[in-house]
Amino acid sequence: MSFFEAALYLEKGHLFEGQGFGSETSKGGEAVFNTGMSGYQEIYTDPSYLNQIVVMGSSQIGNTGINPQDLESSSLLLSGVVVREYCPVPSNWRSIQTLGDYLAMAKVPAISEVDTREITQILRDEGSQRAIIFPTDKIKKSELKVHAEKLLQSVPSMEGLDLVSKASCKKPYLFTEEGWRQDAGTIVVYDFGVKWNILRHLGKRGFQVQVVPYNTPAEEVLKYHPKAVLLSNGPGDPATVPSSVQEIQKLIGKVPILAICMGHQLLARALGAQTYKLKFGHHGINHPVKDLSNNKIIITSQNHGFAVRLETCSEKDVQLNHINLNDGTVEGFCSESFRFYSVQFHPESAPGPSDASYIFEDFIRGFIQ
Repeated sequence: MSFFEAALYLEKGHLFEGQGFGSETSKGGEAVFNTGMSGYQEIYTDPSYLNQIVVMGSSQIGNTGINPQDLESSSLLLSGVVVREYCPVPSNWRSIQTLGDYLAMAKVPAISEVDTREITQILRDEGSQRAIIFPTDKIKKSELKVHAEKLLQSVPSMEGLDLVSKASCKKPYLFTEEGWRQDAGTIVVYDFGVKWNILRHLGKRGFQVQVVPYNTPAEEVLKYHPKAVLLSNGPGDPATVPSSVQEIQKLIGKVPILAICMGHQLLARALGAQTYKLKFGHHGINHPVKDLSNNKIIITSQNHGFAVRLETCSEKDVQLNHINLNDGTVEGFCSESFRFYSVQFHPESAPGPSDASYIFEDFIRGFIQ
């Protein structure tokens, strides 16, 4: 893998020059910052980061390389990586290649030797914004901003952007791993950009995990005779997939539903609630959430740029059960009569703490068993 001169440009006029690694290409997306101090491989392979450039809060990235055990999907869908310092020589007995080589194979550009603290402060104060990473070897210093502005014209805004159709699988498949007994019945997973660790949590608990594309009709889902339906995480604006909302409406009350992240937002919209764009989103593994059912605080893994206005929900039998302690946003709601449990955070972690994994047990015990 070779290094090259590169730059990061944010749409509000901020230019950062540094050292490029990964793919020597130009690529744009929405720049967001992730506060996680570990787990970069799981972060980068999360399909929810489709069309985003991820600025890492950790000072050094790449020191553990890449291994097949920690993948959260089969491909890299993010647009770029921004780090303070890149480590090209990993030290990890499971590592099979460097992060730089992995990014290069996936045609994902990255930039290091930039002030990620300053970039994070800009995104925190000004909000997430369109950005572009591009090689600068053949561009005059005086022309960098002009060149960046031209490149940025082709980068769409995240709000109103349908990304679920790109992140979802194209046909149904069974997800299984060696040693799973799969005798507890079938759970159908709507794939809006699902992380593999969600599927692992279901399989380890004895369920047959049937994954279906985002646009699968409810009638087809019910033909599997599922014990429950899971609405997965995924990228983009939940307002751009109204067809999925319509199918979810047909399932409410007919089968238990567990919803996570994008699935949580789509379920809320199926109940008549509104969703809205957050200023800079929640991306990290250290977000405090209060469980209102027991008043306990859990530290959660999160990755989303939109949130739910639960007060606009048209159904009465829906209870708020989790709130974000940083900004008071809705982190979860449930309904005993409709048999659903919905959370905005990631109970499967990967990366992050396992504080919230009890969500799977609560759902199974409360709505399936």
